[in-house]
Amino acid sequence: MDEREFVRTVAERTGLGREEAADLTRATLETLAHRLSPGEARDLVIELPEGLADAVRRGTTDRIERFGHTDSVQRVAQRTMLKEEEADRGVRTVLAVLREAISEKEFTDLMSQLGTDFSQAVESSG
Repeated sequence: MDEREFVRTVAERTGLGREEAADLTRATLETLAHRLSPGEARDLVIELPEGLADAVRRGTTDRIERFGHTDSVQRVAQRTMLKEEEADRGVRTVLAVLREAISEKEFTDLMSQLGTDFSQAVESSG
């Protein structure tokens, strides 16, 4: 899945405009990267189109942060100026589209680092 298709899918599923969906997608990936080990972030970058991979690179740090789904939604809402409800739906949607865009193994590895509340969020996205 290329970046254009990824963002278009996020826009369609969230009801956001294309530019808002692109901002939401980048903000979500950058925020989630704070939760990943450098090795896992590198593995994810390999499977993403360049523009989305850049968002993961921007969020990758040597120190893994610990925060849950609710905190990620608040961070994304602040970065995108979306309401928290929109950001919540958006984060769930980005995770669901990510599941379709990358290999099953990489998605499983990603979710193992993100944790149970993120897994529940993606499952509840439909």
